[in-house]
Formats: sequence, C-alpha cells, structure tokens
Amino acid sequence: MSVSRLALHEQGPTFSRLIMGYWRLMEWQLSPATLLDLMKYHLDLGVTTIDHADIYGGYQCEEAFGHALRLEPSLRDRMEIVSKCGIALTANPAHALNHYNTGKGHIVASAEASLQKLGTDHLDLLLIHRPDPLMNADEVADAFITLKQAGKIKHAGVSNFTPHQFALLQSRLPFPLVTNQLEISPLHQEGTLDGALDQCQQLRIKPMAWSCLGGGRLFHAPEYAPLRAELEQIRQEVGADCLEQVVYAWVMMLPSQPLPLIGSGKRERIAAAVAAESIELTRQQWFRIRKAALGYDVP
Repeated sequence: MSVSRLALHEQGPTFSRLIMGYWRLMEWQLSPATLLDLMKYHLDLGVTTIDHADIYGGYQCEEAFGHALRLEPSLRDRMEIVSKCGIALTANPAHALNHYNTGKGHIVASAEASLQKLGTDHLDLLLIHRPDPLMNADEVADAFITLKQAGKIKHAGVSNFTPHQFALLQSRLPFPLVTNQLEISPLHQEGTLDGALDQCQQLRIKPMAWSCLGGGRLFHAPEYAPLRAELEQIRQEVGADCLEQVVYAWVMMLPSQPLPLIGSGKRERIAAAVAAESIELTRQQWFRIRKAALGYDVP
C-alpha cells in the first residue's frame, strides 16, 4: 500500500497524494527516536510530503522535527518539506499581540529560522500562511525571489488566499505560485463556491487541503449527527473501513485534485488515510455528503 504522487504545477514540485501534517506534533509528546520511527513509517507508505509552519506548537514543532531528523539525516532525501510564515504570535515575546507580518524582512528571517530548526538547507515549498491586510505584493515577491535565488526555497505558494489575493501576488512574480493551501471538508465548502478551487483548475495547480475532518468536530459534535449517519451509509456502500476514509475520498474527488493533510500521529489513522485513495465515490454519493453537511439540497 503506497500513495500516488502528483505534480502541484507543471513547473512545480511533485508531492505525495496525501501529506503528513505536523501542526499537532507537540501534543503527541514523542521522543526524538519515537518521532523518527513515525517519520519512517509514513515515508514507507509513500507519504513523503511534510507540512509545517513556523508558528506550530508555539514555534516548537519545526525544532522538534529537526531533532528527530538529525538522528538520521539521510531521510531528508526521501521527503519534501513545506513550511509557512506570515503570522506573528505572542508565543514569541517580541510580539505584543497576534498579528500578520508579510514584510520582506519577516519572511526571510522566518524562512531562515525554519531551515535552522528543521536542520535542512532548503524548503521544497514556502507558503504565506494567511492573507495580510497590509501585504505589499511587491515586497512579498521580493522576499520569495531573494530566497529562491539563494537556494533556500525551491517553490513558493500561499495558504487561505482568495482568488484576487492569489492573482495579485502572482502578478508580481516571474515564477508560478504552485499551490493554495485551503480548508476543504464537508464542513467547510466555501472553496467550491468562492472561486478558489475554480482558480486552481484554471491555472492547473493542485491545492493542499487542511482540516478535512473539521479538526475532529465532524465525529463528535451533535449538530453533525445527520452527516455522520450519511457517511456511515456510504461507508457501507463503498466498503470503507472508517468514516474518515469516506471524507478523504470526498475531498480528493474534487476536480482540482486537492492533496489532503493528515493531522494525526497515530499509525492506524495514517494507514487509513492512505487507503482512502483507492475509494471511489459516485457523483450522487458525493452530493449526498454535500447535502447532509449543508442541510439543504442543490438549488
């Protein structure tokens, strides 16, 4: 069992179809050696793309990952590392309040700090984490160009950007933004309506999909009981092992071909996510999930 690979863009990187998200790494409370074993486990399943951000775990996740990677540095050649920057949190004492910072100095310094913490000389992809009302597109582009020319990043992209914000930044760059990492799930279907996923199709880029399972709310919140019932019915119809496999299949059926992030450090859940790639939904099953999540039918 191994996942397939997709090129994010014709000039972009090739990533694993499912991506290992490490934003909850500090909650898993793993020793460096145990984390190294987990890394080997998902790499052997073909989940070679790894998602980080400078702020994750109160600015601690990248460093913890780097400590484990230093135990076996050759593993770096088997993985693609993504990180994000542009959010400034009070977990850093230099910040009096949570805010956005997409100034060139902050982007470059954040990327260089990520490299040091992760123990690598380059990021395969650097994303601007959130749209910034004070974003100067020329300054962000200058930061990306500077980092790319120095070999510190191979590719650039964004996260949570609207189509207009994406187009603005792209207009300033001599190379393509290769992805837009978006929240995509039955609980959060805005991307299917606001043009973000349409733009991905138009530009032939693959989005990365975060919070596909709604941060776990899908399985526990009382208001999603009708959705869980529909997912269970479809799970039985397609022979899936668990509800989350049906959700991942729902996300991957979108024509923009999103690459879902796996947010769990449990091996059985990583394996279940990988197996979801082989599940095929019919169009009507997809729309049944849509209807159950939104609570209304198509117009």
